[in-house]
Amino acid sequence: MTKYDVYGVGNALVDQEFEVDDAFFEKNNIEKGLMTLVDQQQQQRILEALAKDYSPKKRAGGGSAANTLYALSQFGGKAFFSCKVASDDTGDFYLEQLGHHNIKTNTSSQRGKGTTGRCLVMISPDAERTMLTHLGVSALVSNAELDFAAVAASKYIYLEGYLVTSPSAKSAITDLKLYAEQNHIKTAMTFSDPSMLEYFHDNINEVLGTGVDLLFCNEKEALLWSGTATLPDACAALRKKARQFAITRGSKGALLFDGHKFIDVDPHPVKAVDTNGAGDMFAGAFLYALTSGKDFTTAGALASLASATVVSSFGPRLEAAQHAPIARKILV
Repeated sequence: MTKYDVYGVGNALVDQEFEVDDAFFEKNNIEKGLMTLVDQQQQQRILEALAKDYSPKKRAGGGSAANTLYALSQFGGKAFFSCKVASDDTGDFYLEQLGHHNIKTNTSSQRGKGTTGRCLVMISPDAERTMLTHLGVSALVSNAELDFAAVAASKYIYLEGYLVTSPSAKSAITDLKLYAEQNHIKTAMTFSDPSMLEYFHDNINEVLGTGVDLLFCNEKEALLWSGTATLPDACAALRKKARQFAITRGSKGALLFDGHKFIDVDPHPVKAVDTNGAGDMFAGAFLYALTSGKDFTTAGALASLASATVVSSFGPRLEAAQHAPIARKILV
């Protein structure tokens, strides 16, 4: 009998969000729409520049996989998250949020010397999110942070694409995936961000290996990974590495492949103010529905409504009380 619906591993980051003008990116030589890794000094310089002209909108625990597991847990799923934070105030804040959201986590190896990871999230007028991330001790995630007893008690493992930037983390999730495959635990992965396909394509493919049971990506990521120009061609390539997949398409909804047929998911038209966390929410809601025994069509409908709701306000996560009304509209 399984204890957890999803076991995830990812970067533990505290997000600080700012609403900025496009001119800020040009002035500070920041590539818009991507996640860029920076050192602590670079991030502090940009933070000081932001503070001069903009007020922070929100501070919250983040990280791609953590956001996904947060969504799953708030819909009613059971999650375990392996991560690494420093013995500092930011790390205390991060772990406190995990506890408040009923996400179990590793404790024997997660605190280290240094600084807890932080992500500056800049939201432009078109609602696009641009991120500058200093991983801090999260860059040191390794096999030591994995809890294989929790893995063995899970229905799925969930791998965050961002982890391929760290040699020790890439090695850890490769070992985790192998363990899951050997023990008949389903494997799910997200590409996380177009930058992972632009700059770490080979690393992504090393982790993918012979393939995964379920892959999450957006349309741009699918095209970048496959090296194709059309969505049908990208889907044909994805089918060779993912037994099932979900491709989010922004205002066009999503395209799913359940292993047998393709399913179009209708969008929910909203005024987007912040796209940060949309893909994470989609994956969390989708995994909750799947692990609850729902089919792909129902999972896609829940994920579409949830991700449309999260982009309607600032921050990568909804408030806890917002999840139940979404579920009631879809899960009958």
